[in-house]
Amino acid sequence: MCLFAVLVLANGDLTKTKPNRPQPADVVVWPESTNAVSKVATICYDNNVPMIPFGTGTGLESGVSAPRGGVCLNLTKMDQVLDLHPEDFDVSVQPGVTRNALNSYLRDTGLWFPVDPGADASLCGMAATSASGTNAVRYGTMRENVMNMEVVLPDGTIINTAGKDRRTKKTAAGYNLTNIYVGSEGTLGIITKTTLRLYGIPETIMAAVCSFPSVQAAVDTTVMTMQSGIPIARIEFLDDVMMDACNKFGGLDYPVAPTLFLEFHGSEKNVADQAEAVAEIAQMNEGSDFQMASDPAQRKKLWSARHNAWYAGLALKPGSKGCATDVCVPISRLPEVIVETKEDISKSSLIGPIVGHVGDGNFHSLLIIDPDDPAQIEEAHVLHERMARRALAVGGTCTGEHGIGLGKRHLLREEMGEGTFNVMKALKHALDPKNIMNPEKVIPV
Repeated sequence: MCLFAVLVLANGDLTKTKPNRPQPADVVVWPESTNAVSKVATICYDNNVPMIPFGTGTGLESGVSAPRGGVCLNLTKMDQVLDLHPEDFDVSVQPGVTRNALNSYLRDTGLWFPVDPGADASLCGMAATSASGTNAVRYGTMRENVMNMEVVLPDGTIINTAGKDRRTKKTAAGYNLTNIYVGSEGTLGIITKTTLRLYGIPETIMAAVCSFPSVQAAVDTTVMTMQSGIPIARIEFLDDVMMDACNKFGGLDYPVAPTLFLEFHGSEKNVADQAEAVAEIAQMNEGSDFQMASDPAQRKKLWSARHNAWYAGLALKPGSKGCATDVCVPISRLPEVIVETKEDISKSSLIGPIVGHVGDGNFHSLLIIDPDDPAQIEEAHVLHERMARRALAVGGTCTGEHGIGLGKRHLLREEMGEGTFNVMKALKHALDPKNIMNPEKVIPV
């Protein structure tokens, strides 16, 4: 078998390419094993050729763009579930395995992997970007659910971040290399296997939807729910602009008002108790029309607005594109930050519906732009910058789950401070001394 297949791409003059515009690699390879990845890396290292790992391409921060050209390693042919230990609640997968593919594989075991970023992303890619999503409030992000990784370093060396075949629930052995690679966005090595925590499928799942007279009331309900210790599985926020878009897109008739979409997991009694407790909190905050459903079809119907939010937002201006923002703040500061963000967007010429994984303080504005209008692109950039700095000012982060990529490198420096940023830079140089591993991303060297 050949080591890899090759596709040569037109590269063009990269000096004239704007940031966050598509910038293709010179060559794409499709390795089918870790050893093949290692051989490609060794060749690239010896010849100072940049490498860009590719999973499914669902990232939102230009993580697979190639500003310096080089070799793109498309890992989709490495698509095997390698080791499943249902009795230990863990599994190891190659980088071509997506979250939906894994959960389909697990369907007869009573187990599932709950981290859900929305797109059917590669699990190793999700680890590389520290992805999370709607279930993070209950089950955590990728950072909490990755137990071990096999990584090919820039020079072709193969390592296991927690030791070969180690899969314990906890360890105090040495430096936490696993979490150095979670969120590294392909800048420190190529993830060729990840070992993940699994969970039992809940006995009962109940969904609920409730609308509120204001953003403050909806987010106050979220804060009170979290402070009450209710183990809610999902608590998602859509503002009035997004609800209007979802109604028009899906033929729905929800109130055009700030709305929470909720989900409860557990035994039948526990789920009922959780829903009743949240309904009381919502009522205290003037919530209305608290709808609940446990039947799968009814749950799907209740959640349809949230699931279609991205497409509904884009449908507000046919032919438009979306600029997805992503910040996270302490939940006690969430009401003021969302309100200030809505006010900022309302003063602009752009439409910017807001959605959020508000149970962990993470929210997004979908800034809808004409991609051929430089003025709109610049306005979206300015709004995004102000949104990020608003989050930083209250102790938050410029990215809750999308990553840094190309566009947020300056914000990372501000967030971390010069000393911490320099430590990250030193780590990058130590592990990638030639700066060929997904160069220009996260930490520019």
